[in-house]
Amino acid sequence: MILKTTKQKEYELIDSGNGKKLERYGSYIISRPDPEALWKRNLDDKEWEKLDLEFIRNGTKNKWIIKNGILNNWNIKFGGLDFNIKPTSFKHLGLFPEQLPNWEWMSELIRCGKRPCLKGAQGEASGSNSISVLNLFAYTGGATLACAKAGAEVCHVDGSKSAVDWARLNAELSGLKDAPIRWLIEDVTLFLKREIKRGRKYDAIIMDPPAFGHGPKDELWKIEEHFLTLMDLCKQVLSTDPLFILINGYTAGYSSIVYQNNLIDLMKDYKGFVAGGELVIEDSTNKKLLPCGIFARWSKE
Repeated sequence: MILKTTKQKEYELIDSGNGKKLERYGSYIISRPDPEALWKRNLDDKEWEKLDLEFIRNGTKNKWIIKNGILNNWNIKFGGLDFNIKPTSFKHLGLFPEQLPNWEWMSELIRCGKRPCLKGAQGEASGSNSISVLNLFAYTGGATLACAKAGAEVCHVDGSKSAVDWARLNAELSGLKDAPIRWLIEDVTLFLKREIKRGRKYDAIIMDPPAFGHGPKDELWKIEEHFLTLMDLCKQVLSTDPLFILINGYTAGYSSIVYQNNLIDLMKDYKGFVAGGELVIEDSTNKKLLPCGIFARWSKE
């Protein structure tokens, strides 16, 4: 399965190729390296030189080059939410547009999951029987905000204080400051073990496990060593009537089939569907698809 994000009002993949991508975030044009763009560009060099911001890799040194004196952060609307965009030392900007189809999928499941599928004029969920969502390795909170806007109660867990602060800012910008979101700076594994002891359950789980990382107290995470344990812990915090599970993957060398196989094992006692594939963004110049990551997801029948 391929999930595709196309041109939006305030985001666009303009062109890609020669190991780079040319994007528009709001009114700013940005160039960043992308090893997946292993084909020729469509636009000529003059178009690629019309930049506001460029990320450069020079050996082990990475840096942003500001072309037109733009702000060091700015806000855009995307997917019905508001995000603060900020260049980071590791190339990211705090928004992952390829996740838009997943946000829409989760939002629809939440709206229709445990209550009458009724929508108001703005597409907001109605009803009071909230669905509880656990978002692990939640970073700047796109999935958290999408689920909260759809009417869910969300537990947002990340080991980085700066990432959680960024996500909370995005929530405030999106009008979700008072939404039922628990913001936690925690090591994911230790958090799950405590939730199991507390007997807390969740109707849906989202995760984006990195290849390598550290928790807030320098707890070590290695996907090849800890992922199967993570799956076991997640199973123990699932409610008796789970709605969905989503695993996103940006770790090089893994296939979505790996995550699908884990979901097949994890959810073998529940009636539902497992699917997986690639997340892509379509460039607006010649409609080429830029691979951006993988996913696997389960939803109940």
